Amino acid sequence: MKEVRVDNLVKLYALLLLQKQVHGYEIIKTIKEKLGRNASPGQIYPFLKKLQNLGYVKIRKVGTRDKKVYVLTKSGERFSKAMIEKFGSMVELAVQNRLKTCAHCGCEIYSGGHSEKVKGATKYFCCPSCAKAFRK
Repeated sequence: MKEVRVDNLVKLYALLLLQKQVHGYEIIKTIKEKLGRNASPGQIYPFLKKLQNLGYVKIRKVGTRDKKVYVLTKSGERFSKAMIEKFGSMVELAVQNRLKTCAHCGCEIYSGGHSEKVKGATKYFCCPSCAKAFRK
């Protein structure tokens, strides 16, 4: 796979947004809305150009004003998937420490859930129904 660095959240989010046909300004605007930080054209357009030069992105003109939209190529889809999996495994590692397992059904609980003392020990459940079923 050709070399391009996805070394910050802005680039990762831009790559996520490229999963659908998107124009550069839309990437900048969405990153500001979703991440709460400004992404400048100086960050986004050189990254898109690098992806284009590597054959990961192609430009398509749409609409009456021939607005440029960026579309992942097949190799871009593979690259994007690999990057998302890499970052996903990092997020999974961070989340695993917060997961609890329901004592009744075994599902994983990230937030919320229900806990009760059972025979002197705190047990975690996904819901009161599982707690009730466990006590029976």
